[in-house]
Amino acid sequence: MAGGRCGPLPTVLLAVLSAAVVAAAAEPEQAALPAERSLVQPMTASNWTLVMEGEWMLKFYAPWCPSCQQTDSEWETFAKNGEILHISVGKVDVIQEPGLSGRFFVTTLPAFFHAKDGIFRRYRGPGIFEDLQNYIVEKKWQSVEPLTGWKSPASLTMSGMAGLFSISGKIWHLHNYFTVTLGIPVWCSYVFFVVATLVFGLLMGLVLVVISECFHVSFPRHSPDHSEQNQRSEEAHRAEQLQDAEEEKDDSNEEENKDSLVDDEEEEKEDLGDEEEVEEEEEEDNLAVGVDRERGEANDQEPLREGSVAEEEVGPEKTEGEVPEQPSSADTEVAGDSLRQRKSQHTEKEP
Repeated sequence: MAGGRCGPLPTVLLAVLSAAVVAAAAEPEQAALPAERSLVQPMTASNWTLVMEGEWMLKFYAPWCPSCQQTDSEWETFAKNGEILHISVGKVDVIQEPGLSGRFFVTTLPAFFHAKDGIFRRYRGPGIFEDLQNYIVEKKWQSVEPLTGWKSPASLTMSGMAGLFSISGKIWHLHNYFTVTLGIPVWCSYVFFVVATLVFGLLMGLVLVVISECFHVSFPRHSPDHSEQNQRSEEAHRAEQLQDAEEEKDDSNEEENKDSLVDDEEEEKEDLGDEEEVEEEEEEDNLAVGVDRERGEANDQEPLREGSVAEEEVGPEKTEGEVPEQPSSADTEVAGDSLRQRKSQHTEKEP
């Protein structure tokens, strides 16, 4: 009984010891195998200038991106053949390096870029090893428009964009620290960033005001003199313009007065002429009436003379057929001469 109970124990111990020996023998063999080294060079804000020399292919990725994970093996294979293709292969983690993603203005993931002696081009093909190899071997990158001017990652504008992206990355990390590490509610983090933005804006405005005041104080005495001189010159110029306008108005008024005077003189001359003509007509009518009266009086006096002669019996020699004298003919000639003289004077007066 005792031997039967104790029999299985040695066998169990032997099995455990044998397993331990096998594991101990296997561990040195596994530790002896070297870990496979990646030939893809990680790029950061400190060493990204290496791509300005030689030929490079860069991949922008994020650890949480499924499409980026699918192209990892193809990118590693492409990096292994980099020595044969005479090209360097790098990768950029946009989570850890937001400044580089802003410098290259990466908006989609994964994003690939080709660099040749500081000239960058966007590769828009699939991230498959064969396509990448043909892109380099057949030099298809020559048909792609390069990123030049302000779009170039080395330009000043893209450097400013890198600064903005880096600031946004730091704010995102700080937000995660508040919400994940410290357990602060999300709305509290938002309130904190809003208040911080307002305070920062006020401080920047105060700094700008102080700087402007400093530059303004350095020239306090010269600026008023120049302003007064400018005001005086403007006032003198305005006064000259007003004088010129008044002189023009006076000239125009004088011309209008002259024209009106000439018109008035002509009208007066016309009125005088009309009045003289009316007077001449009236005088002619009066003369004609006077002549008619004289003729009538002469005719009335003839029978009286005949009656007086017959009563006094002075001139029996007269006959009934005798014609009386006509003294009115001289009057008519005098009236005609006077009319002619007036007409000649009127014609002489007219200009």
